[in-house]
Amino acid sequence: MIDAVRFPRKTATMAKSKNIARVGVVDVGSNSVRLVVFDGLARSPAYFYNEKVLCGLGRGMADTGVLHPEGRERALAAIHRFAALARGMGIAGLTGVATAAVREASDGPDFVEQVRSETGLDLRVIDGKQEAQLSAKGVLLGWPEAEGVVCDIGGSSMELAQLQGGIIGACETSELGPLKLADFHGDDTALTEHIRRKVSALLDAVPFPAGGQLFLVGGSWRALARIDMLRREYPFKVLHEYTLTPAQMDETIKWMRAQDLDALGQATSTSAERLRLLPIASRVLEELVAQAEPGLIAISSYGLREGMLYEIMPASMRKLDPLIEACRQMEKTSARFPGFGQALYQWLQPIFADLDDANRRLLLAACLLHDTSWRAHPDYRGEVCFDSITRANLGGVDHKGRLLLGYAITSRYKASVRRNLEDPSLGLLSAEEKSFAVLIGRALRLGAMLSGGQFGLLENSALEINGETLRLTLTGPARELDGEVVEKRLASVAGSINRVPELILA
Repeated sequence: MIDAVRFPRKTATMAKSKNIARVGVVDVGSNSVRLVVFDGLARSPAYFYNEKVLCGLGRGMADTGVLHPEGRERALAAIHRFAALARGMGIAGLTGVATAAVREASDGPDFVEQVRSETGLDLRVIDGKQEAQLSAKGVLLGWPEAEGVVCDIGGSSMELAQLQGGIIGACETSELGPLKLADFHGDDTALTEHIRRKVSALLDAVPFPAGGQLFLVGGSWRALARIDMLRREYPFKVLHEYTLTPAQMDETIKWMRAQDLDALGQATSTSAERLRLLPIASRVLEELVAQAEPGLIAISSYGLREGMLYEIMPASMRKLDPLIEACRQMEKTSARFPGFGQALYQWLQPIFADLDDANRRLLLAACLLHDTSWRAHPDYRGEVCFDSITRANLGGVDHKGRLLLGYAITSRYKASVRRNLEDPSLGLLSAEEKSFAVLIGRALRLGAMLSGGQFGLLENSALEINGETLRLTLTGPARELDGEVVEKRLASVAGSINRVPELILA
């Protein structure tokens, strides 16, 4: 437990409950100040409110030793606003955390006291290793079994944290933030050697596993990922779990340096303040990738703030699957018959008996999501299903998984809707993956049409694969559920798995 970050203490009631009141965090970094409000304590975080101001508190500190005067004014104004917003939202015990700039500045304690006296917010100043730990815990929120190293870059510092089987190992910090490096005194050759030495020292303290994954946390890395998407014409603009190879990252950094930064900012919706720091931040990443030699690079939208949420989760909640829990919450709040998804999943097992664990997990997620867009207009239901699921705030699922789920739920409706769905991101799925999604969609449609989405009506029905036949048996009161639409849906599923449909009234 990181003592310097104080959320409300866990009580016995909180440990038993999966939801508490909204949780607000003010994160005072070297470059930005942000308010995030989480809509309760949940395994997959729901963002009730999110606002950021790029203040540049750490700008010029290498020369002055104090917080940047203009940045300090802007940060204080932002915190006043955030505190007022939190009061309006009824958030009790707003939590504040400050990182490198405030902990290193000679006037950092004075700033903390001014914030407390003027806004009532008690800023907790954490050290670099604590910052690394929190960022790693944020990554664990989305990747429970993550293996590799987390790299979190802020304005004044950069942290590494080792992850082994979902457990945090060695952590270290360094003065490799772009604001700090921008104040470096020396020529370009000296700066290159300075970065090389600092990165080498970091990796001595936090060894990188051979071929391990590098998880990138921080605004500079997200901006670089957007530029990579632009260069590669990548069709799916979700940053979380976006992956690229070291070679692709190297190509993107070189390509970025040949572009006009203002034009890149407009094309990627990246602020001028962020882009101004990106060239020097990219030099650090180049050196880190060259020395660590990761097998794959992944972008994490979860970081320090999500790590603070992870801190107060009961151990039982941490063990839950973030994707499945998010889908359960969506079903609970949006489906007509919450609970039917789990029953439907069990009912469909004979069709999907040979699935591996990864695809079985996607099947369960699809079952939970299958009715969450029922309010959409029928003429646009396919597009609404696809967009609402692929763009949903989901953790624990990669881009292909998102797209497969979206296509499966679209396929749960009419085939014409699926055929008319034109989204370039579907090109990321193979023909085999699309076929699997279509099978899931048709199976969902069969179960939903048979029972009207009411799990009690599935009890006297059963699916079975018997040789070349897909058999649906209806017994007792379920016999009355037979009809043309059921037989049509059964035939559709049977055709997808090269079986002959058979319906038996027993």
